[in-house]
Amino acid sequence: MHLTSSIHRDELFQITDRWLRGILEPNDALRLTEILICDGFVIGETLETVSNLLFKKTCGKPFHRKVIHMKGELRDAMCRGSRPLTPRIEELFGRYQSNPDFYYREAPINGVVYLDDNNDIVGLYRVKRLRRIAEKANRRIANWIYGMVRAKAQEMAETRAKESGVPLERLYTPEDVMIEEFIEAEESVAMAIRNGDISLDMKAMAINDVGGIKVVIDPERLPELERVLIAHPLVRIVSKKSYDGKYKAIRWIVETPWDREHVRRRFRESNGWRRYLQRGISEEKLREGLEPLLEGAHPTLCLELMFSNFENFVESEMGDSIHEERIIAQRENKEYRGYIPINVEFLVQYLFEVAFCPLVRIERLPIKLWGRYLPDTLISQIRSLYNLPRRELY
Repeated sequence: MHLTSSIHRDELFQITDRWLRGILEPNDALRLTEILICDGFVIGETLETVSNLLFKKTCGKPFHRKVIHMKGELRDAMCRGSRPLTPRIEELFGRYQSNPDFYYREAPINGVVYLDDNNDIVGLYRVKRLRRIAEKANRRIANWIYGMVRAKAQEMAETRAKESGVPLERLYTPEDVMIEEFIEAEESVAMAIRNGDISLDMKAMAINDVGGIKVVIDPERLPELERVLIAHPLVRIVSKKSYDGKYKAIRWIVETPWDREHVRRRFRESNGWRRYLQRGISEEKLREGLEPLLEGAHPTLCLELMFSNFENFVESEMGDSIHEERIIAQRENKEYRGYIPINVEFLVQYLFEVAFCPLVRIERLPIKLWGRYLPDTLISQIRSLYNLPRRELY
């Protein structure tokens, strides 16, 4: 995975690539912890800087910030505003208020909401949760591997057709033989990755939305905002995309520099080190600041900007395009369901847990791309990272 919101994205990519090949280096757990501490703080500070820039341009009046930890806090804030309500918004608010627990109120979010002096939401920013990053990384890696597995299976079918003396399109293959060939193709690709014959494609693994900002704005105001951003030295628009289905929004990926001196100062002034006391690094070392962790960092990072009007924003949180339902659909809509994508998801999730647990050294990788595992295996291994009993009642 190549997290473009991470300033140590190349090093993180290299560790992921090695772990998929089953190679663990002694310093990996400590380095992952350092990267996630450093890069997480930089992402948060940069999101705040860019959000302040955006909302000063779009709000036109004073605003304040509110940290939120659950989606229910966001949905409650939406209902408290003073905007004129369309019949559809009134309907959605009424449904939500009659049974708020039906709307995934307890879903966690690492976010900050911006509200104007009328308590109307003008936008928010959030850092994507690790489970969601792991899922997205799994889809990127698994889809890339799936292409190779299909190509290998196709090659095997072509060989059989040639040996049988018939064109491929006329070759009859019983279902059990197709399944057998696909499993064999999976094993062949897994071994090629293990042996270093295949390396991950960095471009195919890019994830641009670890840090994201949502701006509530009417579409006719976007050209003006775009002109402001194009002229601004801190923001470069990398790509644009429109969503026109049930979920309606405009998405920009932007590249922005981060302010090294500001980040260093904020880490000390805000006692930012206190957030990371349970991550296996001593308080004394954390108090030294981020300077030792900034070596080798990229000077820029990418953020996702989402723009939608208020009605579409409400629709995405309470209506037909509710965010959590889209997540569930993504989890269920997997074209590739072999053992490799399961292992990829488990391994990436384990990698993030290593970065957040109290240990800064692990002895082995419990998940291998070429093995087979149950979710219970991953749960057990994660429990051990936090020094919890791996067994349950007995």
